[in-house]
Amino acid sequence: MSTEQQNTSHSEVIELLKDLISRESVTPEDANCQKMMAERLSAVGFDIESMVFEDTTNMWARKGKEYPVFCFAGHTDVVPAGNLKDWHTPPFEPTIIDGYMHGRGTADMKGSLAAMMVATERFVTKYPDHKGSIAFLITSDEEGPFINGTTRVIDTLEARNEKITWALVGEPSSTHKVGDVIKNGRRGSLSGDLVIKGIQGHVAYPHLAKNPIHLASPAIAELSQIQWDKGNEFFPPTSFQVSNIKSGTGATNVVPGDIEIQFNFRYSTEVTADELIQRVLGILDAHGLDYDIEWTYNGLPFLTDSGDLVKAAADAVEEVTRYRPELLTTGGTSDGRFIAPTGAQVVELGPINATIHKVNECVKIEDVELLTDIYEKMLEKLLAK
Repeated sequence: MSTEQQNTSHSEVIELLKDLISRESVTPEDANCQKMMAERLSAVGFDIESMVFEDTTNMWARKGKEYPVFCFAGHTDVVPAGNLKDWHTPPFEPTIIDGYMHGRGTADMKGSLAAMMVATERFVTKYPDHKGSIAFLITSDEEGPFINGTTRVIDTLEARNEKITWALVGEPSSTHKVGDVIKNGRRGSLSGDLVIKGIQGHVAYPHLAKNPIHLASPAIAELSQIQWDKGNEFFPPTSFQVSNIKSGTGATNVVPGDIEIQFNFRYSTEVTADELIQRVLGILDAHGLDYDIEWTYNGLPFLTDSGDLVKAAADAVEEVTRYRPELLTTGGTSDGRFIAPTGAQVVELGPINATIHKVNECVKIEDVELLTDIYEKMLEKLLAK
């Protein structure tokens, strides 16, 4: 591999990306990324509002007072680097190797942030009197517990009836080529922490014990085999998965007193979280189990199947890259799940996701440039006069 000197034709967006990568903003730290972004946005006419909730720094920036509101949504926080010995280069020292920028957060999602910023600066320079408003909703709590970030900013905006019309989330949506996939929705996520109770005892005296593992097994088998729905044009069928099981004392001659089971639903728009909960409880009750269960709502499913935002995103990708993107709802969750329930149209469009959360995370320099052009074209299609 050869380390390249930065190409001067890439300097504007790549210099910004280098600045962002060099800030060690591991969740929930922001490392003054938002302060730097705020200064640049202020310089082109944005009003800046910092919203700090507990350990999380958030920024709401808006240029304009009118509707419609186009919002760039993203996060400055990154996941930990992991074992530094596994990295080719220091994770927080941005390094260009063979046309790729290496560093933690390059793809998830500081490459998108840099592209959003430069695209916006270019657009407002060309169209200072554009239609509506442009906004940025940026958090430092997307990779963490996600309780003090975007969801609380949205609560604040909703309380004062400040609405987002279109939201572009810069998550790394692309698979093989930048822009080949636009995520126009996501499945819902519902988790359960289940404790099934038995009676602890000696394995030699099973009549004096109740083995919770034996009791739980038929119910879990039934839950794992159910067809919860058939999915639809945009979503695969709902999936039930057991993620963790814990039981026993570690001794081979003791019947455990309980079993702890963690599971998760990734569900489509064909079913609601309440419907899933009621069906699960019905099965547990039908098996005569003594249990406690706690539910965690990780996010509702959302879908933007049509409209101005999807069209603008798809057309912008095609005009810049000469290929038409595919609309998909695959993958995990994103902060789009907090924005969509307000009535906003939401899409996710960002770099290739092949190296996200891995050691030696990287993004192609050319892709960041293309993404900048795509974002700028979207602004032109939606807000240019």
